[in-house]
Amino acid sequence: MEHSISRVARMAGVSARTLRHYHDIGLLVPARVADNGYRYYGRRELLRLQRILLMRRLGMPLPDIATALDGTSDELTALRRHREQVAAERDRLNRVLDTVDRTIAGLTGERLLDDEDFFTGLAEAKDRLRQDLNVRYGPAAADRLTDADHTTHAWTRADYDRAAARAGLLYSRMSEARSRGVAPGASEVFDLVAEHYREVRRLWPADAAAYRALADLITDNPEQRAPIAAIDQDLPDWLADAIRIHATSL
Repeated sequence: MEHSISRVARMAGVSARTLRHYHDIGLLVPARVADNGYRYYGRRELLRLQRILLMRRLGMPLPDIATALDGTSDELTALRRHREQVAAERDRLNRVLDTVDRTIAGLTGERLLDDEDFFTGLAEAKDRLRQDLNVRYGPAAADRLTDADHTTHAWTRADYDRAAARAGLLYSRMSEARSRGVAPGASEVFDLVAEHYREVRRLWPADAAAYRALADLITDNPEQRAPIAAIDQDLPDWLADAIRIHATSL
């Protein structure tokens, strides 16, 4: 018995568009395609779709699913490899979450980090940021963190605390502007962005282009986003937009 693409979509709980995409990439080819372009699926295709959807629910990428189903590697091997990747990502995210929690606790006064914890966490955070920059922008961008290390190598805990306090006050002023409905592109925001740029340059000698790229980290990197969101959960996206708009004028 054959089923139309719309019926298969309903039975499987996916969209017809998804099934067409699976066909386009060769992951799930219909039993036949009629002269009018309609796709029809038989029992064999339904069983393959069932296996595809199972592996998708487990988070496997489509190319890995295709490799497993087409016999290049067996499903068990593919799932074990995927599990290793998921476990590694879980461990990385747990470390990020722990650092973010400790940073927020320190900023809000819930728990004061001792110096050893503080500098250990700082070094780990810099290493993760370096990896993120390398993935996003390449080795040259990651190497810029070395410039930042030269800038702050003699900083004490008190220096970092003062920088965090200045940043907190600045973020509060930005939050107040955002809550008043001031748009990121408004002229009064330029002064706030300029001040933020100066604070960034205390830590990192970023040019205007590098500063503009920081907007992506503020929105996408959990450790860069968390201290800002701790003050105002809507502020990171607002600030990122403001940086993108005003950075070229700095």
